[in-house]
Formats: sequence, C-alpha cells, structure tokens
Amino acid sequence: MKRVIIGLSGGVDSSVAAYLLKQQGYEVIGLFMKNWHDDSVTISDECPWLDDSNDAMLVAEKLNIPFQTVDLSEEYKERIVDYMFHEYEKGRTPNPDVLCNREIKFDVFMKIALELGADYVATGHYCRKGVIEKNGETIYQLLAGVDINKDQSYFLCQLSQEQLSKALFPIGELTKPEVRALATKLDLVTAEKKDSQGLCFIGKVKLPDFLQQQLKPKEGVIVEVPKEQDVYNSIETKFNTIEEKLEYLSRKIDYKVDFGKIVGKHQGAHYFTKGQRKGLAVGGTIEPLFVIDTDVEENVIYTGQGKEHPGLYKKALFVSNEELHWVREDLTLQVDETLPVKARIRYRQALENATLYKVDSGMYIEFENMQSAITEGQFVAWYIEDELIGSGVIS
Repeated sequence: MKRVIIGLSGGVDSSVAAYLLKQQGYEVIGLFMKNWHDDSVTISDECPWLDDSNDAMLVAEKLNIPFQTVDLSEEYKERIVDYMFHEYEKGRTPNPDVLCNREIKFDVFMKIALELGADYVATGHYCRKGVIEKNGETIYQLLAGVDINKDQSYFLCQLSQEQLSKALFPIGELTKPEVRALATKLDLVTAEKKDSQGLCFIGKVKLPDFLQQQLKPKEGVIVEVPKEQDVYNSIETKFNTIEEKLEYLSRKIDYKVDFGKIVGKHQGAHYFTKGQRKGLAVGGTIEPLFVIDTDVEENVIYTGQGKEHPGLYKKALFVSNEELHWVREDLTLQVDETLPVKARIRYRQALENATLYKVDSGMYIEFENMQSAITEGQFVAWYIEDELIGSGVIS
C-alpha cells in the first residue's frame, strides 16, 4: 500500500479527499497544519484554527485514519507573513494563497510528510494532475479542476515538476455540489461547513487591520484623476520594435498630485491596492471611486470615477526573469520566441486570450482585450487549453 499524507484543514474538501484516497486503497494519514498562533494579531475572540483542527480530528476519527497536528507557524511567519509585509511596504499586492502552496504545503509540509514515509502528499484542491511521456521523460501536468466555478489550479501556479510528482488532488474530478453531497452521505461533521474566507492563516481578519500591526498608519491625500487627463490621450506612436511597443503598453503611468484634485485623506497608501473600491470613504461623486494607483514613497492614493476609468486598464504586463516560473519546464520560451496562450491575472477571472513574448530581461504578456487593475505583486498564470504551464509575479 502506498502511503499518502493529506493536509486535513477541517474543511469539507480535504475531508472528502481523504475518504476518496482510502477508497482508492491508499494508507492515509491526516495531518493538520497549524500556521499561526500569535493571538495578538487575530483581532477577534474566535480562534479559527482550534475549531478547524477539532473538525479535522473528528473527520479522521470517522474515516478511521491516524491524525496529528504539526506546528508550522515559525516557517509560516518567515516565508509568508514577513514576505507579505515586505511586499506591501514596497507598494505591491502579494497573493498569500499562492505562496502558501509553494512555500508551506508543497515544501515544508511535503518534507515532513516524506520524512514520515509518505509516497504522496494530497490536498483538497479543485485541480487535476496529468502524466505524459515526452522524449523518454515523465512530465507532470497541472490541469484545471472539472468544476469550472471552483477550479483552483491558479493557486498552485508556482509548483515545480518535483512537487507535482509527489502531489495528489483527489477531488479534481468532482464538482463542489458532488463533494458536499458525498460528505453529507458519509455524515461528516464538515458537510455543511462554509468555505473559509480571508487570509489562509489569520482567520476572520481584515487585511488592513492585520497590516497595521507592522505598517504604521501615516496620513496622506486621495487624489481624483479625471478621465479626460492628458496622460490618457496616447499619441499614435511609431515603434521600431515589438519590444518597444510592449514596453509602452505595459508602462506604469507616473502620476502627480496636480493631475487631479484632492478629494480626501487616507491612513497609509500601502493599505490600498489597484482596483479597490471599498475603504476610501470619499462621498459626493457621481460614480464610485476606484484606486487606479498608489505611491508609497509619497504616500498618495490616485483614484478615478467608475470602473471604466482609463487609469484602470492596460493591455500588457511584464514579468522579470527572477520571477518567471515554468511548471512545464520543457515548454520554456527562449529569447524572441512567442506563444499564444490563455491567461488570467487573478483567481476568479475567466481565461483571456494572450501572447507571451520572451525578451532578454524577462517576458511580456500581451492580452487581446484590455485588462482591468493589473496589479504589481500579483500572479499571472498562463494555460494551453486546460493545462496551467507557467506563471510569474507581475512587475
């Protein structure tokens, strides 16, 4: 019997995943990851990880599998929390869920599992793994989950071939309603449990509250930039090379306070992110205000009215070589090569037609359609059909 260690999170997805593995004849061990125990920052009396570990334990009992808890909070603080603070300080918006999978579940956790004699590590993600042979080599594929509404391949976009080789995703062939129905039939305590929201470690906390623990509030101004601002009137430019054109399309506009009028104050530009609408507390505009850019150096937030504001839209983005990652290393592009793909810049976004252009310093991604709120620090992932082949941090 092959041994599988599954990350039991106390949610319905990992519970059903554990059951399916048992059905498939694996020796299954449940492990609950405790990622956070600094109560000074949870800012609420609820202790979500205690409830979750309790539910995970009840599921393990019900399925009759061994169960234990591992404390990864130290690694978590170093690799995820500190990184997040660092990114926000630079005015970028990190994605902790993608990092948590790369750094914790499929690295720290996986190493513990392998030390415990596991052949595989399993999670309750809605995605699938494929295996193909190419030139005599075994290649692992990261495929979208069957449930298009729940597909979570994006969150695993930073996994490597080595990590994928040891990973199992038992519920990837099921839809969420099927998973819930199965949990109900098995009478699992997690059957009706709501999906966890918010950061994958600090429970029910608003991000600004959490960031305020380390990034001190600092008053600054909110500027509203009108749609008619000259900076949006792009002059027909003749480009000598495709790279020049892509550089232009992906450029960051250098906003100045006199581009618009001051409409309010804020408590720190680093708490805000592009495309954000809530939390500005500025009234009296015809259409709602959206953040179109933040300047953490000068501590200014630039906003525009309405979700069609030109300041929100761009057609291309850039990923530097250091932050470029190929799940399918065999498909890596060389300089001057291009590749038509489908891509997304955030988890819930539908896949969009795009083209990859490899240049010396990194890679441009040009979309067929304008994209709203392309945000530095977030991940872009690209696919061929339903296979995620690579990803990178938007620079």
